Amino acid sequence: MLPDLRTEIPGPRSRALAARLRAAESRNITYLDAEFPIFWELAEGMNVWDADGNRFLDFTSAFAVASLGHGATAGALATQAGRLLHAMGDVHPTEEKVRLCERLGEMTFGRWLGRPGKVILGCNGSDAIEAALKTAVLASGRSGVLTFENGYHGLGYGALTAGGMPRFQLPFRAQLADWATLLPYPHCFRCPFGRADLARIEEKVEGIPACQDACAADFARALDAAFARGNIGAVLVEPAQGRGGDVFPPAWFLPALRAACDVHGALLVFDEIYTGFHRTGPRFAADAAGVVPDLICLGKALTGGFPLSACVGRSEVMDAWPESTGEALHTSTYLGHPGGCAMALASLDALEAPGLADEVLAKGRALRDALRELNSPKIGDVRGRGLMIGAEIVMRAPEDLRPDPASSIRAVKAALRAGLILLAGGPAGNVLSISPPFIVSDEEIAWAAATIGEGLASAEAP
Repeated sequence: MLPDLRTEIPGPRSRALAARLRAAESRNITYLDAEFPIFWELAEGMNVWDADGNRFLDFTSAFAVASLGHGATAGALATQAGRLLHAMGDVHPTEEKVRLCERLGEMTFGRWLGRPGKVILGCNGSDAIEAALKTAVLASGRSGVLTFENGYHGLGYGALTAGGMPRFQLPFRAQLADWATLLPYPHCFRCPFGRADLARIEEKVEGIPACQDACAADFARALDAAFARGNIGAVLVEPAQGRGGDVFPPAWFLPALRAACDVHGALLVFDEIYTGFHRTGPRFAADAAGVVPDLICLGKALTGGFPLSACVGRSEVMDAWPESTGEALHTSTYLGHPGGCAMALASLDALEAPGLADEVLAKGRALRDALRELNSPKIGDVRGRGLMIGAEIVMRAPEDLRPDPASSIRAVKAALRAGLILLAGGPAGNVLSISPPFIVSDEEIAWAAATIGEGLASAEAP
């Protein structure tokens, strides 16, 4: 349903809750000002209701979690909670944990290699990444990890060290180790190799910049130099960067990483916490690239709304861990939580619906087309695949492509006042990150695009 607004936004109850939160929570956690945020009270399908009874349209899927729509797996949680709410995941587990690990192993490496993978469950994305990093050092015997600029893998200290966004790292640099090597992440609109921005490149072949071979050669030299320095046991990469600005790399990139890992005996780790489970169309972004990783990290849409994640690896890689003697080396109190496992199994059932990948791809094309048809001078680039889309906001396209985060934030706030929930992302905060639930309708796509256009027009106005 389209929005139904009954108060000013934020409404009086949201403003009152914001005042209470400001007094009770660390000031660094929730962004609060006179225009932001709303406080959620109910969510169903595409819609969110706030504490004041206003109905919004959610084009974030709550951080790409509610891919099937809000509440799609709530029934599984309720049923499971009525039988067993908590167990002892690494001591006395449940059948749900067994079934989920089997399912994840089969749908990844069982499908890719004909041999099921093995699983380490966690509670959030950072847990899955850190399980992968630990697995990599056990399997390779090398502590070095190759990562990428503007990558985001979570904020636990291991995941943080492997990240590529300095603003999260700098305050804690004194406590971070020095085992990560950063390389540029190929990005045709913001070329890290010093070539022209995509919008200014006139020589293209089927829409691909003619300079891509030169960029691939530049990257290959940087990759060789990184491995030559030694001690690289793993390459950690997002097949498409989420928080880094919805960046999709050229087709040569992921195969180049696979080839380099094979030559140097390193493990290739895909962070598909954001991109997994059809967010980009195929079940995993790895499928679209035709590249099989050694480890894959999953979360977000895995449950549709419960804190549960997974690191899945080739069985021979996972067997680098020693046999448990009664004390697991990597675990947590809530590992394999029965409620989360039940929700994940229900989610995976729904995500196997025939034709879902094609439907997500088609809706993504319609949404990208609608954004491009706005012809807004504030939009420098619209990119994405499936329903993972970034609209990069610039000073004025095509003549001034500098990032314009101020206009991006104004557009997000204007959209909220109109009843549309959006996020701003990217290193400069100037990318509208758009990831609606897969159930989004044509009418909702058209309305959201028009609303974004109106918000950008208001941001451009003097």
